[in-house]
This record gives sequence, structure tokens and C-alpha cells, in this order.
Amino acid sequence: MSPASLAPGTFDWLVWSFKAHQKWKEIDHKTQRLYGQGLALFANHELKDGSRAGSKPISAFTKGFVDAVYAKLLVVERQLADGTTVKYERRRFANAAMTACRRAWFVGQRAHETKVPEMNPFSRMGLRSRTPGLPRRETPTAKWAELVAFRHAAQKLGFSSIATAALLSWEWLQREEHVFGIFEIAHYRPEGRPDSVRILHPKNGEEAWWPLFDESGTALFPELMTELDAIKQRQTSGLVFRRDHPHRRSSVSLPWITERKDLRYLRSVVKKIIAAAGLRNELSFTSFRHGGFTEGADSDLTDSELRTAGRHRSNYQLPTYAKRTRKQLIVASKKRLMQRSELDGLTDQLAPKRT
Repeated sequence: MSPASLAPGTFDWLVWSFKAHQKWKEIDHKTQRLYGQGLALFANHELKDGSRAGSKPISAFTKGFVDAVYAKLLVVERQLADGTTVKYERRRFANAAMTACRRAWFVGQRAHETKVPEMNPFSRMGLRSRTPGLPRRETPTAKWAELVAFRHAAQKLGFSSIATAALLSWEWLQREEHVFGIFEIAHYRPEGRPDSVRILHPKNGEEAWWPLFDESGTALFPELMTELDAIKQRQTSGLVFRRDHPHRRSSVSLPWITERKDLRYLRSVVKKIIAAAGLRNELSFTSFRHGGFTEGADSDLTDSELRTAGRHRSNYQLPTYAKRTRKQLIVASKKRLMQRSELDGLTDQLAPKRT
């Protein structure tokens, strides 16, 4: 039953129906927060008649009405201290709001077929990701020296699990949602495949078994494997990366990710480590994954090798399709090690052999 203050059939009611649906509960906490902000932005927009967009019946929504509201949400006016008014676009936020509204409409239509029109006015709006002519916002990319400094600071502060996780993200090009939310002890050198690690990309569902040794038995990721082997000796099951710092509140070593898939606490700790290391403030955990990709490009990896390593399905990020093979992964890993060794002046460093 809907709350008494909500008029059935209005956009406010549609938002309430969406948040009460099981589909909403299946969304991770971060996305829920973004959806909530976007839905509120549209619903609270004041129309020419002085009413809120959320109070209007959805049966009267048209594509033209939605486009008109979107155009208003896209531009923001702000008054400066000297009294002048400036206008700027918040395209990313406005686009996210339309995405949330579109999702709410689809969920509401399936749940209330007789009350929610089948035609979704938020669909196929032709949203552009950025204003033509303006540079694309890019995630700051970390350098190898910055990764080394970050790991040193993390270990010094007692966050050894985050230090290892950062190296894993760099080496295996993994997003933080995978590193802290999916990667389990059972995925690393399992009994049936002791020479490989299972990599699952949550964004596209791609699964791969990444080789840990080359054809001669030389470890491809010696430093990372040493740390993961030590973790596996301490833990028998569950997520690999947990809150193992000695000054944690709970005596139990909990995962960094919460049951609601929330990583805000982790991100705050990462920022603390970045500050302690004296690194650029704009860096984040994601910067290390981008650094791994950049290192691959600097190592003259082919498009095929980069796409294989990143497990990209499409050619949006990389220009060509290619068959993903174990050989490509080995060659790509060895090229990156060689590039890194040259930068460190350690070209003669010997990696440990398989045991």
C-alpha cells in the first residue's frame, strides 16, 4: 500500500513504487544513492505553474515534457559574491537523473501495468555524455612510483590488505568492486588449477583464468603472488581482502565491502593513505587500475593484448577485436614486467620459479 500522502499515479508515487520493489533492493548502495539523488532532482523541479514535476500524473507525461524538464535541469545558475550570475552545465548529473527515471518507469510498469503507461518517455533521449568541444573528464592515472609510495604508506599505517589490493588492481586491471567484493580465496591457485587465478569482471560478466607462470615456470607476478600466498595461508575461505589493520574496532576481520555493497569507508581510508604518502589528492583506488592500463600501452602491448588483459567485450575502449588466449596474457605480462624493470633499473632481477 502506498503512503496516504502520495497520490496514486503521480511521479512521486512511481518513485515510491520503485523503491518499494525488490529490484531496488538488488541495487548496490552506491547506485541507490545516485538513483535517489536523480529521482529527487526531477521530482522536485518547479514547473511554470508553481507545482513540482513529481506531483504530476505520469499518464500525462510526454517525451516533449520530459525533454523540456531535462533542458532546465541541465543548466544551473549561480550568483557570485560580486552579484554577477553565471551559468554552467551539470550534464553528468542531469543524465544520471534521466537514467534513474527511466529505470523507475520500467520497474513500475512491470509492477503496475494498468497504472504505468507502456511508453517510457525517458527512453531514447539521445543523451550526450559531454558538451561538444569540451574535454572529456578523465580519471587521474597513477604512475608506478606513486603505486610504490602508496603501498609503502599503507603498510606503514597497518593497511596491508589495501596495499596488496592496489598492486592486484594494477597487475590484473581489476575494478575495486571486483577486488573487494568478488575476489575470494578459492579463486587464487585452487587445488585443481594451482598455476592460475580466476578473474571475474562484474561489469560485463566476463570470466577468465589468468596464468601465474610462463612456459618456463617463471612467476609473472612475483611480488603480488608472495603477498597473496601469505594471505591464503592465514585464510581458508571467503573474500581475500578484509579489514586486517591492528587498530580496527571489531576483533573479527570483516570484509572492506559491506553487505549493501558499500565501499565508502574503504575510499576514505584510501584517501588517508594517499595523504600520508604525499601523493596527488585527486588520485583514488581506481587510478591504480588506469595506471596498469597505461603501463601496458607504454610497454608496446598490442590492442589485442590490452583488450585480452582488460577482458573488454567491445571495441569501444580498444579499436580491434581479437581472440583471447593464454599466450596473449603471458606475453602481455612479460612486456609489462620488462618495462617496469627498465624504469627501476632492475633489468637483471630474477623472478622466483614455480614451486
